[in-house]
Amino acid sequence: MDSEQSPSFSPELINTVQIIEQRQGWLREYLIQSGVEPLPFVYSKNLNDNHKDIAEEIRTKLELTDKWTSNLPNWETALKFLMEKTEETGINVIRNGVVGNNTHRKLNYKEFRGFVIVDNYAPFVFINGSDFKSAQMFTLAHELAHIWLGSSAVSDLRNLQTAKDETEILCDKVAAEFLVPGNFLIEKWNDFRETGNPFQAIARSFKVSELVAARRSLDLKLISKSDFIEFYSKYINKIPIQKNKDKSGGNYYNNQPFRIGRRFANAVITAAKEGSLLYRDAYKLTGLTAKTFQEFENKFRTD
Repeated sequence: MDSEQSPSFSPELINTVQIIEQRQGWLREYLIQSGVEPLPFVYSKNLNDNHKDIAEEIRTKLELTDKWTSNLPNWETALKFLMEKTEETGINVIRNGVVGNNTHRKLNYKEFRGFVIVDNYAPFVFINGSDFKSAQMFTLAHELAHIWLGSSAVSDLRNLQTAKDETEILCDKVAAEFLVPGNFLIEKWNDFRETGNPFQAIARSFKVSELVAARRSLDLKLISKSDFIEFYSKYINKIPIQKNKDKSGGNYYNNQPFRIGRRFANAVITAAKEGSLLYRDAYKLTGLTAKTFQEFENKFRTD
């Protein structure tokens, strides 16, 4: 946020951060006691590094090509795939639109899109599940950049107008390059233009928002600033009438792997089974009751 402002955070955001801090504290200790080595890529980059190099290193670590989104059918599939690849590296990813499991305490995506709490044993990325899917993609990529730089943060990213902060600016650049590689976009630009709506075509191909597509086109000098401003004005006027379909409804147990995080859930279940974690503490860490924890454990193991 702008350093001249005096930000106040909602109780929902504060409580959500506290939940993640509690989970991280336990997981870090558990991993150290289990003899797990720290993650070498955390804190591996700094503000002097090129954003393209950082983006490429993240893609390499996640075992992704620069065209990884092109064969995926939609935003939901792409986001789940990216979350899975991220967790395979040792990063914990949680996506939730409410505080814990309290559906009466919804998170406001206009307040924050996500946050990251960096740790070289148990880094946690939280994605605000009430946000648009295409925005969630950018948030996850942005938070990954924070992990490589080793800086925790709450991300606003409102209309891509970042804070006057070098780290935030660099993380935005990394996220944009990670999701929409410049060389690939330049190569395919004429194809996108021929569709009549290049930003929509880019958004569908790379699974990002049209705003990211337009801003990326501007950064690569594929369009003029006046073209971007014209698009931006229309885009902003459309936002209030858009409806976000990503609500925190649906099947309770299907939501839990996202609300708890698959990697974290697996660690808690394993620790409880081996006796190094009391079940009552497992319930507290996951936000589940004894009954729902048992049902979740059974379903989680069979998925």
